[in-house]
Amino acid sequence: MDLRKLKTLIDLVAESDIAELEVTEGESKVRIVKSSANPQGQMVMMQPQQMQQQYSAPMHASAPVEAAAAPVAAVETGHIVKSPMVGTFYRSSAPGAAAFVEVGSTIKEGETLCIIEAMKLLNEIDADVSGTVTKILVENGQPVEFGQPLFVIG
Repeated sequence: MDLRKLKTLIDLVAESDIAELEVTEGESKVRIVKSSANPQGQMVMMQPQQMQQQYSAPMHASAPVEAAAAPVAAVETGHIVKSPMVGTFYRSSAPGAAAFVEVGSTIKEGETLCIIEAMKLLNEIDADVSGTVTKILVENGQPVEFGQPLFVIG
């Protein structure tokens, strides 16, 4: 199973009220259990062909995002556009197509900055202010968290 899919499943369980999720894909089997006895995290067990690997992930998705966002906010100047959802970040509408914006691009409020794919849906992320893109903080195809800084607009 793809690591991005696994991370998305973990985030969905962490943000929802469900206590357990089990997904089988081919010969891979993933079971995610939200443990109330261990508030620090949750345990994920993956069993491809009788082998078990354990992954630990944060139970509260907002804690690591806040920790990651604080240093960026302290260093960057300008308006920071944050991800409104968990998903995969894309700079263009299709592979090989021109990016929506580049560093130095002048943008207007409401203009599309990127696409975030979540659950096979493509969501356009629009600028909430006008200005110039001074920094792109995420690489194309990289998974993003809710509230993760994506762009700095000056």
